[in-house]
Amino acid sequence: MSRNQAVLQKLSATRQWQEDFYRDLHAHPELSGQEARTAANVAERLVETGYAVQRLGGGVVGVLANGEGPVVLARADMDALPVTELTELAYASGETSTDETGAVVGISHACGHDVHVTCLLGAAELLARGASEWQGTFVALFQPAEETASGAQAMLDAGLVDAIPRPEVAFGQHVLGLEAGTVGTQAGPVLSAGDSVRITLYGKGSHGSMPHLSVDPVVLAASVVLRLQTIVSREVKPGEFAVVTVGSSVAGTKSNVIADRAVLLVNVRTYDDAVRSHVLAAIERIVRAECDAAGSPQPPTFDYYDQYPLTDNDAEVAEAVTQAFRGHFGDERVVALGRVTASEDFSRVPDAFGIPYCYWGVGGFAAGAEAPPNHSPFFAPLIQPTLDT
Repeated sequence: MSRNQAVLQKLSATRQWQEDFYRDLHAHPELSGQEARTAANVAERLVETGYAVQRLGGGVVGVLANGEGPVVLARADMDALPVTELTELAYASGETSTDETGAVVGISHACGHDVHVTCLLGAAELLARGASEWQGTFVALFQPAEETASGAQAMLDAGLVDAIPRPEVAFGQHVLGLEAGTVGTQAGPVLSAGDSVRITLYGKGSHGSMPHLSVDPVVLAASVVLRLQTIVSREVKPGEFAVVTVGSSVAGTKSNVIADRAVLLVNVRTYDDAVRSHVLAAIERIVRAECDAAGSPQPPTFDYYDQYPLTDNDAEVAEAVTQAFRGHFGDERVVALGRVTASEDFSRVPDAFGIPYCYWGVGGFAAGAEAPPNHSPFFAPLIQPTLDT
């Protein structure tokens, strides 16, 4: 029996508490930056397992020093989404909060971060129970606020780099709509870089019956939205990837009032730094030109937020991980993940240390089932074999 097998044989001893922990976490999700209960429960479990625990920037990091050997970091994100759960599971979330407008919104783990937390806690306990079978240091990092692209940076700003031993490699994973019991790997870019920008277009308000006295921001916004569609179709080379989505366009409140401004929320996804720079510059160029053409009384403003770095797996590490998965799960349970157009802030931590990393996908749904996408109100991975995987 290999040392890996000896450690994994202890899985049965941790399975029940993991499943119970998962159900509790699924039923009690917390929004980005508000993960107090989750972080406290994680820290308590790590301490009980023998880890040295620190709380940094809203997150939790546990270190298990086990003699001479490599230092390895694994990361899980803890936050949930403002999505009302519709799964009808016995342990479904009934939590609510209020959004920035004061409206009551449901909260759920519609992106599967409850799976990530539980899996990493389980791995941490397995390594502690099987400490006689390996040497080195394991760092378990539980990050807040991934959904707002701020949690990894918050932990770094709180001193993470100096607070833990320098890892040699970092690992992360995400539960996806793959078949439960499978894993998906990808060398090179695996998750896109993401940028969101709030664009304010300025017009001149007027009575709806006197449009000649206005600079109508609704018409201006419509022109901008249409023109932005040409960036990908006419400015990005065929074969290169880019997405430009206008997710929100808001102006005015009454039919007979021409508003004095419009606000667009635009999202960009790219895999290449040069493409990203070109797309963002093109957005500003087009918006400014359309505002000039409309006679806007003042220049538009651009407020960038929720900016995610590219997740770019190290080729050698990704190959080593893939071979390890094939050796454990079998070739048929390891799939080519391909590039995923979603974005993550996972890479900020290994980039801060200047170390390679690998980020992979984990399946969570029945074979042949039409899995709901991440962020769906129906997103609820199977407990098993997902947690064991």
